Amino acid sequence: MIGAAFARAQAERRAALIGYLPAGFPSRSGCVAAVAAMVEAGVDLVEIGLPYSDPLMDGPTIQKAVDRALAGGTTTAVVLDTVREVACLGVPVLVMTYWNPVERYGVGRFAADLAAAGGAGVITPDLTPEEAGPWLAACAGHGLDPVLLVAPSSTEDRLRLISSACRGFVYAASTMGVTGARAQVSAVAPGLVARVRAVTDLPVAVGLGVSTGGQAAEVASYADGVIVGSAFVRALLDAPDERAGIDAAGALAADLAAGVCRPSWPEAQNGT
Repeated sequence: MIGAAFARAQAERRAALIGYLPAGFPSRSGCVAAVAAMVEAGVDLVEIGLPYSDPLMDGPTIQKAVDRALAGGTTTAVVLDTVREVACLGVPVLVMTYWNPVERYGVGRFAADLAAAGGAGVITPDLTPEEAGPWLAACAGHGLDPVLLVAPSSTEDRLRLISSACRGFVYAASTMGVTGARAQVSAVAPGLVARVRAVTDLPVAVGLGVSTGGQAAEVASYADGVIVGSAFVRALLDAPDERAGIDAAGALAADLAAGVCRPSWPEAQNGT
């Protein structure tokens, strides 16, 4: 499903748009409703975050949302139920999770339960390929795509090793910092994408920092996918009520979807 979503976007001469929200935020039903609004507005793939109490890579915006989700009683079971509901929207659904919750739940059990819920893959930002053997085997056994992260500091050998462990796409972190919307997208991201493409045929999606249609267009000029998380969370946090937040998330998705469809994308992708 993940590969098909990227192939469809490429056929439409644009980048794929990937949107993130933590399960249980702004509420259990509100998360599903917000994701539905995002998908209706043009999001191609969805990341459902598994709330965790020690989110090393998350900036203050996502941390605030995760804290609210945890306070509301969001568990791994709730995450899986959320995946099941979102999968009914007809788009690939990945879980974004740190490794500790997967290990505590049980590696094989998590893979089996996620696949049964209709999940397409898992993004594990803190899992290294050296320690991923059992997880990669579990994913292969249940038809899930494992996605690991590369960073601007990754060496060529490291890029090759990480990319070889991925399925679906490679997640390129545009900065060494934590998640969060930024005024400008990292200047090193284009070079990182080019370096990843030199070692794999998988699509490369860029995350960390994108919050506007203009920034989405910039990233879409050199990447296969644009990942947006904090901006969606902020739209919900800043809204006066849940319904207004859902509407704001949909409006942001529409702006971002227009950005990844900018006419400059095909020429940039083809190097002309």
